[in-house]
Amino acid sequence: MKWSPADIEKFMKASEYIDTAVVPLLPVSLGDDMKETASMTDFANILSSQLERQLQGRILLLPGYSYFKNTAQESMALLQKWETQLMDRQFRHVFYVTSDIDWKQREGQLKGTLLWLPSLPLHQMDEGSKVSVMEDQVRQLMNLFISKWREEE
Repeated sequence: MKWSPADIEKFMKASEYIDTAVVPLLPVSLGDDMKETASMTDFANILSSQLERQLQGRILLLPGYSYFKNTAQESMALLQKWETQLMDRQFRHVFYVTSDIDWKQREGQLKGTLLWLPSLPLHQMDEGSKVSVMEDQVRQLMNLFISKWREEE
């Protein structure tokens, strides 16, 4: 389910079945790496949307967490507050989707699961290639989601 009025209405009616939140981590930079961070953001958004489509009814895709790439400490502190809010509610699982390698250095500070994948140059691919690549990525990640869910059974 997405962060939209129609999906939130469905979520509220079936919330006992939705125990997983997905948060795309979206870097922003206004420096020389602006194009690179835009590519990372694009990739994380598309991948998260594809995951939501495949796992609809079990996950809630939250709006992306946007942050300036040069504010690591502040970004982590705020994300930890998000995580506390989510886990204090019903979400037993929180997954973060990102292409920003900097999060790998700090993932031990998170209770949720960091899904880091290098961004692919989707803007350079034709539509068919883009769909195929994203389907492959989602298939691999779905196994990770299922594995995490089974840990609690």
